[in-house]
Amino acid sequence: MSQKLLNVFSKKFAAAAMVGTMVVSGALAGCSSDSGSSAQEGQKTITVWGMGEEAKTLPKIADEFEKENPEIDVKVQAIPWDQAHDKLLTAVASKKGPDVVQLGTTWIPEFASANALLDLTEYTEEYPELKADNFFEGSVETTKYEDKVVGVPWYVDTRVLYYRTDLLEEAGYKEAPKTWDELKEAAKKLADRGDDKYGISIDTNEQSLSFMLARQNGSKLIEGNQSYFNEPEFVEAVEYLNGFFKDGSAPVDLGLDIVQAFRGDGILPMFISGPWMVKLINDQAPELEGKWATAVLPAKETNTSTLGGSNLSVFQHTENKEEALKFLSYMSKPETQVKWLELTNSLPASKEAWNDDQLQQNKYYKVFGEQLENAQPMPVIKPFEKIAQDFLSRFEKIYRGGADVQEEMDAFDKESEEILAK
Repeated sequence: MSQKLLNVFSKKFAAAAMVGTMVVSGALAGCSSDSGSSAQEGQKTITVWGMGEEAKTLPKIADEFEKENPEIDVKVQAIPWDQAHDKLLTAVASKKGPDVVQLGTTWIPEFASANALLDLTEYTEEYPELKADNFFEGSVETTKYEDKVVGVPWYVDTRVLYYRTDLLEEAGYKEAPKTWDELKEAAKKLADRGDDKYGISIDTNEQSLSFMLARQNGSKLIEGNQSYFNEPEFVEAVEYLNGFFKDGSAPVDLGLDIVQAFRGDGILPMFISGPWMVKLINDQAPELEGKWATAVLPAKETNTSTLGGSNLSVFQHTENKEEALKFLSYMSKPETQVKWLELTNSLPASKEAWNDDQLQQNKYYKVFGEQLENAQPMPVIKPFEKIAQDFLSRFEKIYRGGADVQEEMDAFDKESEEILAK
């Protein structure tokens, strides 16, 4: 796929992580497809709402759950990810929606504030698999709203550095850059190899990238209704990122497939991305085996990465609360999450699952486990999506049009505080 399509893929991947599983009333069922066996006498039925390809795989896990819980029948309904938000809103309004709902991290505040999600706090003793200490700290943060815990982490997504080990070694680096300065220096050396060569690919549609770097530089981003986007910590991070474009280390609108640009002479020998790229590189560039690696992100004050993924929640108005909680508990077991990894290449949210041999022995995925120890979600607040989109518009004026970073961040900060105050 082209770089542009890769950006779309990345956005759809992130969007896919924001939609999920849920019972749909008869009025909604006509708009979706469902999968599952018919309930037998004495069984209770719960419905799981899944998005796209994920929904096609979920019945395999549901079948295993039913074997352990023969009194429960699970139905999986597939709903296109681009329709899921509106259908969720309809379900909330009607109070006739899901037993279990899968939500990405950025949707939690909206539906929790609408009192659509069950507070799980009182159920963790009965269902210990739901306890917070089973999961990465950053993942747990995405399940909280005010003083409630309204979900349980299911699978996770973070960002690491991908790099060509052979080309870095030729440039004088026997290991991945460990600091901002080393990354900048290495990218420039790689770009200086000759015409049409660059050091790093910067995905300008990755809305979390600048916020992630700002955190590494000590920025608080947002506290309450106050933003810190024109403070030195944030401004310096934007200037650092823009610096790759200014010195020619990163291309603007190159229009090349990232895997194709990564292979061969390595037009783009470094990039920051998520776990799905491991399979893409292995499948599309098998000749690179032994010539590339993943590494935790280079650090400034910290090397904190962003954290996304998907959570499972119980719909507040379910009539099958105990059955829904059993399903959440089953999905939270380390062995279940490892099985989900095998089926979908989704990384487990369970810390214990990372002790599994196939994760520990996979040198690429093992790095993601290390990075997850230092990963945080974007601010879990309702208006963050709007704020992030506003930033992308401001950043485009900077890297494409040469606008002054401080002036743009002053304006961005003012706009953000107006959004936060609403």
